[in-house]
Amino acid sequence: MTLKELTRPNIWALEPYTCARDEFKGDASAWLDANENSVITGLNRYPDPLQWEVKKQLSAVVSVAPENIFLGVGSDECIDLCYRVFCRPGIDNVVAIDPTYGMYGVCAGINDVEYRRVALNDDFSLDSDALLAATDANTKVIWICSPNNPTANAFPLQQLREIASRFGGITVIDEAYADFSTHGTMAGFLSEFPRMIIMRTFSKAWAAAAMRLGIAFASTDIINLFNKVKYPYNINLLTQRQALQVLADKDHIRQVAAQIVEIRNNLAPKLENLPLVEKVYPSDANFLLVKIKNADATGVYRYLCSRGVVVRNRSRVKLCDNCLRVTVGNETENKLLLNCLNEYNVD
Repeated sequence: MTLKELTRPNIWALEPYTCARDEFKGDASAWLDANENSVITGLNRYPDPLQWEVKKQLSAVVSVAPENIFLGVGSDECIDLCYRVFCRPGIDNVVAIDPTYGMYGVCAGINDVEYRRVALNDDFSLDSDALLAATDANTKVIWICSPNNPTANAFPLQQLREIASRFGGITVIDEAYADFSTHGTMAGFLSEFPRMIIMRTFSKAWAAAAMRLGIAFASTDIINLFNKVKYPYNINLLTQRQALQVLADKDHIRQVAAQIVEIRNNLAPKLENLPLVEKVYPSDANFLLVKIKNADATGVYRYLCSRGVVVRNRSRVKLCDNCLRVTVGNETENKLLLNCLNEYNVD
């Protein structure tokens, strides 16, 4: 399909809201276009609606051109826009691996779009043929989280490229945890796949979850569609300023991400050696999926909560029976976790 055929007709024809700051280029001597309070200064001006300064700095970090970057209010906005731009409510569908990040399904429900789940293999690998077989003429989007949440594994880039080349719709690769993986990124293949969207976030390796700033890389045509539909000033000025500070400290962020990987690799065998743990799955992310013995994951989860240690109970998620998802914490948090699990076993 062409991008026009993939896009909802009303969105393709939409005349977006524009402001003078979309149209004006240069340094203004007087901002008299937006009915702001011109007497009290500080936060009185609307922010850059397209966040160009942030995109320019981000471009230098991720090697993606500024015009191929979209910034959203968390990855949630990027996810929601995929539905609002491409999926006709009650008609179109999307396909996703299962298990995976829950917001893909939640946003499908909100937008009245059928959500088709395709189970991963028992070893959490991806069956490309099964995924593509679940699509039909009304499938607009395929969702692949890599490294995946909650299974923590990344999929081979060649497999992702194959899926993107074989699927006629929008292939979304969510790389929220890519900074903790050695498998690489699909960002270098954007020009090869004009219908591919890659998502990133400031919330994980970049230690800025409180900012709520998500990222999408895509062709300029897709970015322009997102910009048509997003709210005019979706990223506030305070967030843009903080993002610039985070990006200025990129070398430190990379060092810390590498440190988290080292902590993860040290924590995994310590957890696996606990009598109550059956298995710790390999991880390409900043968390570990831990299988508990004797079908007691919910009991362990409740016990940890009673001790003030909060993990994620994934026992009811497909292929994650009796599993807890444990974020890699700092030294103090990990020590407390291990102590509590040891004491639980003694009890």
